[in-house]
Amino acid sequence: MQHNYHAGFACFVGRPNAGKSTLTNAIVGQKIAITSAKPQTTRHTVRGVVHRPDAQLVLVDTPGLHRPRTLLGERLNDLVRATWSEVDVIGLCLPADEEIGRGDRFITGEIAALKATVVAVVTKTDLVDRGKLAERLLAVQDLGEFADIVPVSAVSGAQVQTLVDVMISHLPESPQLYPDGMLTDEPEHVLMAELIREAALEGVRDELPHSIAVLVEEVIPEDGLTRVFADIYVERPSQKAIVIGHQASRLKDVGTRARREIEDLVGGRVYLDLHVRVAKDWQRDPKQLRRLGF
Repeated sequence: MQHNYHAGFACFVGRPNAGKSTLTNAIVGQKIAITSAKPQTTRHTVRGVVHRPDAQLVLVDTPGLHRPRTLLGERLNDLVRATWSEVDVIGLCLPADEEIGRGDRFITGEIAALKATVVAVVTKTDLVDRGKLAERLLAVQDLGEFADIVPVSAVSGAQVQTLVDVMISHLPESPQLYPDGMLTDEPEHVLMAELIREAALEGVRDELPHSIAVLVEEVIPEDGLTRVFADIYVERPSQKAIVIGHQASRLKDVGTRARREIEDLVGGRVYLDLHVRVAKDWQRDPKQLRRLGF
């Protein structure tokens, strides 16, 4: 083992829209977690790896803890709690532009009993002035016992590297966990499906986000072109109509947006073939959840 080398796992927790996925992407330096203004956007645990000469920080992006209304919701919560119990450092994300609320207190209580070191991360500092930020930092001190409190902005990049330094300082001595240069262990087709889902979430009505799932059926690499065949699943025919839009305008828009992101991912041209299918009440059906990867 390299002398004085530290490596371990960390995750960000917080109520929906606290900025967890945006922060994960900013730290890893590549889009590995999809982001959206809709709560419960994240559905998988995605690992992003930060390499330093003397350390490796593995960030696990998890769904937000929420009150489950479906079998999918229950499974996501189980996934979150399993991840919390296994990481070395937990960053509790608290948005600077919002008061500390019941959800924040609930999550603080949930993670207090874990073995992980807890760091409070005050996110979205670019949205408030210095006076408001000072107020928020004082409120965070009153919230619980934290190893450190770090204000950051994933958007402007302010203090992001400081946060990485702080999190690494709480990691155990350990050999390297992932090969040099590896940024994520997520299979490429899963990342593609997530990018398509992110594009499909843009602009859909509030009732739809949790009803959308994406399955990449086939990826065919050809000379200078990657062909991607994927299905977008919704729960009802009325939702299918919303996703497709008038004269298929929304689906075209989703395809254009997703194709650009997938081209960035694979580093080349992409042909994307998208179909919208109905899987009735898939969020409540164990068999369909399994098929869709949950």
